[in-house]
Amino acid sequence: MSTTTQTPDLATAREREAVLSVQGVGARLGGRQVLTEIGFSIAAGEFTGLIGANGAGKTTLFKVILGTVSPAGGSVLIGGAPRSRRNPLIGYVPQKFALDPDLPLRARDLVALGIDGHRLGFSPPSANRRAAVEQMLEAVGARELADVRVGELSGGEQQRVLIGHALISGPKLLLLDEPLANLDLRSAGEVVSLVARVAREQRVAVLISAHEINPLLPVMDRVVYLAGGRAVHGRADEVVRGEVLSKLYGRHVDVLRVHGRVLVVAGAGDDRSGPHASSDCDELGAGVEVLS
Repeated sequence: MSTTTQTPDLATAREREAVLSVQGVGARLGGRQVLTEIGFSIAAGEFTGLIGANGAGKTTLFKVILGTVSPAGGSVLIGGAPRSRRNPLIGYVPQKFALDPDLPLRARDLVALGIDGHRLGFSPPSANRRAAVEQMLEAVGARELADVRVGELSGGEQQRVLIGHALISGPKLLLLDEPLANLDLRSAGEVVSLVARVAREQRVAVLISAHEINPLLPVMDRVVYLAGGRAVHGRADEVVRGEVLSKLYGRHVDVLRVHGRVLVVAGAGDDRSGPHASSDCDELGAGVEVLS
């Protein structure tokens, strides 16, 4: 159920210019179908949110794009070519990155490691490498953190440095797996603004996964909304609508807008008795909730 509201001509044009093209992708893990017929594309400079609850398949989709999980069907193209592992066109910020406070690794050292991320071995120190690291630290707003041990950084500061690590090799596609998890609202907003600026200034295609859609809404060009291994794709105003999400979830869904935030409320199965049928809720967005 990967759908978009584009006309065929516009869709074809997007495919031609796409940095990332996901075409009818399926995936199975442990004998279970995790993704089914996922399809979307992202152009240079475009900021796309990948939204879904735990278990929706977001991390699996990232692994398929990265080449660490083989799709059960469909294809992934990066820059018009079939995906491959250790692809230099991809910068990646993983969901979990354990940083030991006692590790003698400074922020500038972690960013520098990204220069050789797709090559075996290390290049010798040089003035050019040092200049590239300084420029990247400045670009991600982490210049003042350069000599701080990475394990001593706050969550938002770590994300800035990890984004610098992912970007310093000059990728065309930046994947961020749940970078807003465990961040306060201010830090989450700063990270989103940073990634949006990078997308514009460096013409990098961005795919950022999140449970919460509201922090992304001010800057998001498009959204891929995952539920039950299926997806809908398009502009937020096209996708985050009751009739579209009702079809995706297979049950009645209402989309409410309250004080500039989005609230998604779903009934259980065919029960149309309303959003208060149960007190259980599964947050899909900062303020985007499914009550089931």
